[in-house]
Amino acid sequence: MARPKKDIESLKAIRINVRMTVNEYLIVSGNAATLGIGIPDYIRKKVIGRPLPRTKVTPENRRLFVELSRIGNNINQLSKNSHLRMHSPKNLYRQLTELRHLLGELKSNIKDK
Repeated sequence: MARPKKDIESLKAIRINVRMTVNEYLIVSGNAATLGIGIPDYIRKKVIGRPLPRTKVTPENRRLFVELSRIGNNINQLSKNSHLRMHSPKNLYRQLTELRHLLGELKSNIKDK
């Protein structure tokens, strides 16, 4: 038994050739690979404006993002409190130094992976 024929609207009968530089191709192929789809599907969805699939975040990266978010929240609170003059400059400087140290550790963990 043969496969049923597709209707004319769902056939991909038109071919478009696109020239790009090596750097452009590397960007496009990298983006497609990150999303887990082929280059033609990536270009087709991007050009037509269809939503692209979301990239999956590893659990370790998710933990790093959460920790960075917490650090950002701490920085915002310190900034707000300093504007309200609730902290002495020495105490604020010590806390910012601690945050800088934590950020350095997180950056080194990200670079190692």
